[in-house]
Amino acid sequence: MIKKYTNFAVIALIIIFMIFFSKITGLYVDWLFFNEVMFMDVFNKTLISQLITGALFGLIGFLFVFINIMITFRLPIPPVDIMFFGVARFTIDFKGLTRFLKILGLIFSLLIGLFSITWGSNVWNQALIFINAINTNTIDPIFYNDIGFYLFKLPFLKILNNFAGFIIFTTLCTVIVLYIIRGSVLLKNTRVFVVDYAKKHLSILGMLFIFKLALGFYLDTFDILYSPQGVVFGAGYADVYGKLIALRILVFITVISAIVFAIAIITGRNILVLYVVGGILGFYLLGVVIYPSLLQNLRVTPNELAMERPFIEHHIKFTRFGYDLTGVMVRPFDVSYNLTLRDIQKNQATINNIRLWDETPLYKTFAQLQQIRTYYKFNGIDNDRYTINGKYRQVMLAARELSYGDLPSRSWINEKLVFTHGNGVAMSYVNSITKEGLPEFIIKDIPPVSSTDIRITQPEIYYGEMPDDYVIVNTKIPEFNYPTAEGNKYISYKGTGGVKLDSFFKRILFSMFFKSAKIVLSTEITDDSRIIYNRNVITRIQKIAPFLMLDSDPYIVISKEGKLFWIIDAYTVSEMMPYSKPLKNRINYMRNPAKIVVDAYNGTIDIYLTDLKDPVISVYKKIFPSLFKDTNSMSSDLKEHIRYPKDFFKVQSSMFGIYHMEDPKTFYNKEDLWEIPIHGEKKIEPYYLIMKFPDEIKEEYVLLLPYTPAKRDNLAAWFAARCDGNNYGKLMVYTFPRDRLVFGPRQIDARIDQDSYISQQLTLWGQRGSQVIRGRLIIIPVEKSLLYIQPLYLATEDKGGLPELRRVIMAYENEVVMEEDLEACLNRLFSGRRHILTTEKKPMPVIKDIKELSKEAMKVFERAKEFQKQGNWAGYGEELKRLETILKEMTTK
Repeated sequence: MIKKYTNFAVIALIIIFMIFFSKITGLYVDWLFFNEVMFMDVFNKTLISQLITGALFGLIGFLFVFINIMITFRLPIPPVDIMFFGVARFTIDFKGLTRFLKILGLIFSLLIGLFSITWGSNVWNQALIFINAINTNTIDPIFYNDIGFYLFKLPFLKILNNFAGFIIFTTLCTVIVLYIIRGSVLLKNTRVFVVDYAKKHLSILGMLFIFKLALGFYLDTFDILYSPQGVVFGAGYADVYGKLIALRILVFITVISAIVFAIAIITGRNILVLYVVGGILGFYLLGVVIYPSLLQNLRVTPNELAMERPFIEHHIKFTRFGYDLTGVMVRPFDVSYNLTLRDIQKNQATINNIRLWDETPLYKTFAQLQQIRTYYKFNGIDNDRYTINGKYRQVMLAARELSYGDLPSRSWINEKLVFTHGNGVAMSYVNSITKEGLPEFIIKDIPPVSSTDIRITQPEIYYGEMPDDYVIVNTKIPEFNYPTAEGNKYISYKGTGGVKLDSFFKRILFSMFFKSAKIVLSTEITDDSRIIYNRNVITRIQKIAPFLMLDSDPYIVISKEGKLFWIIDAYTVSEMMPYSKPLKNRINYMRNPAKIVVDAYNGTIDIYLTDLKDPVISVYKKIFPSLFKDTNSMSSDLKEHIRYPKDFFKVQSSMFGIYHMEDPKTFYNKEDLWEIPIHGEKKIEPYYLIMKFPDEIKEEYVLLLPYTPAKRDNLAAWFAARCDGNNYGKLMVYTFPRDRLVFGPRQIDARIDQDSYISQQLTLWGQRGSQVIRGRLIIIPVEKSLLYIQPLYLATEDKGGLPELRRVIMAYENEVVMEEDLEACLNRLFSGRRHILTTEKKPMPVIKDIKELSKEAMKVFERAKEFQKQGNWAGYGEELKRLETILKEMTTK
């Protein structure tokens, strides 16, 4: 038996050692990573904070439990004589049992200590926030505390309260069990007998536990600010004048009850113990649960608006504050339909950048035309703007990353030493198309070839959205760079990313960490080799700043030097903003205070602050001063590519559709509720575009989303976030007049479907075996008018479903047209005026002489004959009308 327990102990020690060694190995690997990215002070402060909080929690937990267990053994148990059937007599000596129980108590205390260490080390972040808390200069309307108390202090106070409750309750239960085993607590004839020294001990522990309940009830008073029960989220009339008063009385009752409980235990008046427990429970049910409910139903509900009015005001105010909506500028947009040729020319930058390519069809096209090899993948399409050949242009681009799952031969050498990086990007204008209906690439192929002044000088992508495992560079085996007709090209890494494997010790540790003996055994690895890990940009950032929530869409940027960088938006969030309506994930405070830049080649990380007014990021800056940089230190070429994040804008637009109603009565009755319109089967997504705001001089990059009234299809307003220069982050809402109809997406869709020519064409294409893909409808404000644009794609079976942009549908006022390109649509809508230039590369010249008119007439005649062959008589008639117009013009020459 002893041998069995010895073997068990040895196995347990081995397991503990392996866990400990694994933790140490992981810690050393993290230390090397933080040293690589030059954030050692962040690592040190985080580690020291975890050690201190873990040690404090562990020491308190161990000592409290162990001391109380030892107190139960302060008096020895005398030997007990036992008679069996009046014949045999045995004497039981409890010394051996006491020694065993003490050892067991020590082990139990150590386990509680270890659990407490884990608890404490996991709350290091909340502890640092508590210590470095600041005021926000915004006061809550019920307790008159600064909002900083709820954001920074209350969460840690609740953690301490929960920890104290766990330790005291665990200790109390353990001590009761020990006293029962030792015979200090006996049950005879339904009565409990407790020896005097045990009474004092249990009375103190019981009193501490009830004091802890009183503290919990006090902290619960602040929870009314997060009450979901009333007409709005947050404290309502019944919470403030019912539940809050009851909780405050309950705190007083509980404190008195703790003293009475201790006296009752010591004096042996057990009935008082029942009265104490029953009194606390009874008052809680009556005062905290039942009374507020009665108050709500009998007094508040019949006069709800009048009685809840101030609390609705609080809810609106703090929800707008929670989602950074207090600065939204609301202006009227008196829509008119008197757009002229001169207006179009004034907004030429907007017209030249109308987006015709949607992300989904463009992704398929990029994938088939520009992935080049099966082991390259585009993770998604990014939308950005660049100054190209002196013109401000909106583009769509995608990074060509390496997909390890698609390598032709998946060996350790291929995956870790040879195929180490992606290569370059593919880029096209948002509206340019070839005659085949495909995007016109600005940058394409491997190595990247550019047709403009944008150049990529360092196309290798070692860090991106797709990599999730380590690679080793600068080995004896050259790295694959890209394929050519003559053969593959190879390179050697020249960057600063990764950790040098310059010692056998490091190779052993990394081998253990990544569970691969090949790192130690491989003869291809030299002292100059570098192991690159944490290559996924999201994982990389979360390692150094786990307290920031990251945007779901990192986007690639080309600097003026031709280097590639990733930009990721970072958010500060909290669940502790009073009165603010929470999202599904319980977050009710959100800001976008930081832009994070990751070098795609070297892996360096820079966190730039764009919103210094955010109190949460101010606290983190106080904790980690070296982690953050001022936006002014960002290079100007990268700063030009900062954009307002879609994820945050979607949250804000959803909230503003409700909380633009600042009048409590209007809000209560939901008289002016806005919704994000439905197009197809989904809500319209916010979209980036280059446009000029009313009364502004210059076009700018904007994130825009329209609103419709609740359960209506017409437009109510449009919401825009500015992205450029000093206007970055400004939110604008333009509201449409209520006394006239402004078409919404569904109404435009219905008008498109009702157009006989368009519906005929769609049916004809469908019958020919082509898949007709109707793109996203976008609404573009131009001056005081609106243009509605919807691209039309065809995907043919013989080309593997490659989407081709074949038609553009445009609506303006009561007219809907469909043409081959945007230019033709504008000319149709503004007929009788001279042609409009819509592209930089292929402008339509103004027709001046007979020769040019005759060429145009021939083109129209050929299109008419084609329509006639197809049986498309509507199209045939349209072309005849055009031909008649041209012939009449020729007669005047």
